Amino acid sequence: MQITAAVVNEQGGDFELKTVDLGDPQSGEVLVEIQAVGLCHTDIGVQHGHLPFPFPAVLGHEGAGVVSAVGDGVTKVAPGDKVALTFNSCGQCTSCKDDAPAYCHEFMGLNFAGVRLDGSASLTSDGAAMGSNFFGQSSFGTRAIANERNVVRLPDDADPVLAAPLGCGVQTGAGAVLNTFQCPAGSSLLVLGGGSVGLSAAMAGAANSLGVIIVVEPMASRRDLALEVGATHALDPADGSIAEQVRALSPAGVDYVIDTTGVPAVIQDAFGALAHRGQVGLIGMPVDPETVLPLPVIPAQVLGASVRGIVEGDSDPDTFIPQLIELHRAGRFPYDKLIATRSFSDINDAVAAQAKGEAVKIVLVHA
Repeated sequence: MQITAAVVNEQGGDFELKTVDLGDPQSGEVLVEIQAVGLCHTDIGVQHGHLPFPFPAVLGHEGAGVVSAVGDGVTKVAPGDKVALTFNSCGQCTSCKDDAPAYCHEFMGLNFAGVRLDGSASLTSDGAAMGSNFFGQSSFGTRAIANERNVVRLPDDADPVLAAPLGCGVQTGAGAVLNTFQCPAGSSLLVLGGGSVGLSAAMAGAANSLGVIIVVEPMASRRDLALEVGATHALDPADGSIAEQVRALSPAGVDYVIDTTGVPAVIQDAFGALAHRGQVGLIGMPVDPETVLPLPVIPAQVLGASVRGIVEGDSDPDTFIPQLIELHRAGRFPYDKLIATRSFSDINDAVAAQAKGEAVKIVLVHA
């Protein structure tokens, strides 16, 4: 079938709306009519070559919509079901069997290869294969082929605009607090970066009754928003050392640091704000994929500090996305305050607006 998709023809190129061909769902696959799709920093990173993916490409990995058809063997959803799309996983490796699909042994192949594991492409243009299957979906289009593993059925009354960001950014930030670290009530949290991932972490901290939640963010509007959605303090990095500013508020340091910037100098400065036995979570995607983080070995030993990478907030989407929906409905996770909508046809303007900080989380909607 023919669909309209936002195509990146070459590394660093703009998105171009084109008519392309989408194949039928194969065994285990799901055809989804996309109603809304979040614009994520990872999409922009891949667009500019910060992560590997073949061009020309159709990106998009926070899709939400309605199931149109299913392939053989699919029992999880049926045509007419509302769904959110998220990252793909194999379901067979030890991580998947341990309910840790974010660390699937086939993660890179399933989400970044640009083809199915059998080498076929779900999208073609003039008969030529395109980079597709991005995060198991390539949802920057009017329809997408996803997989039974990476669709999450939504309540019948779910709003696709609110559902879309749950597929990656929101679940990543919230999951770092609720799943990875399971930050207990009364503990202290430092979040580096006030984008959608960082603010989702702050909101999750508030939902879990943390005592101190500090967001570091250079943009004044986002600092204000951080305080509105649950942070107890919002700091401007231009005001001096992060470590010194944090210790002025919490002299013993903070129990948890979550970095969404991917900037080594920022992380190193914040390391000085750690409390004894503090933990650092690395979420941010660096501009250079070869970026190395120097670790102050003796201070880390003396503090008993630990550092770990975090993928997708250690989420099992089938259980965590419904949990976030319920938290939002209960008024404890107001992530709707992060969202602005733009027409899908205005995708390049939306990218520019988000980069300028005019919006925290843009969701593209089809007219």
